[in-house]
Amino acid sequence: MKNEDMLAVLKALSNETRLNILCWLREPEKMNENLPNVIKEEFPGGVCVGSIQEKSGLAQSVISSYLSSMQKAGLLESRRYGQWTYYRRNEEAIAAFLEGFAAGLQMKK
Repeated sequence: MKNEDMLAVLKALSNETRLNILCWLREPEKMNENLPNVIKEEFPGGVCVGSIQEKSGLAQSVISSYLSSMQKAGLLESRRYGQWTYYRRNEEAIAAFLEGFAAGLQMKK
């Protein structure tokens, strides 16, 4: 992962609410009460923006902005179904970031 990509992730995670969102999305089943079957089948782990907004207590526009910045940093994936947008963690990108970040900070032997 390039340094500029790592900086984008660090910037996205430098906000407490954005960090909380990433943590909440580790357990999407705790945030989804009436998830449509199409979402369960086609986009497993997806959580509706409204559920994230409700949990955060912030305005929907703020949450949408946060989710967009996290998606641009590669931390999240999204799908739109009708009028609703669902987000989930991009586990592959998160793992690559963690690996690259750890490698960049370790001393070379």
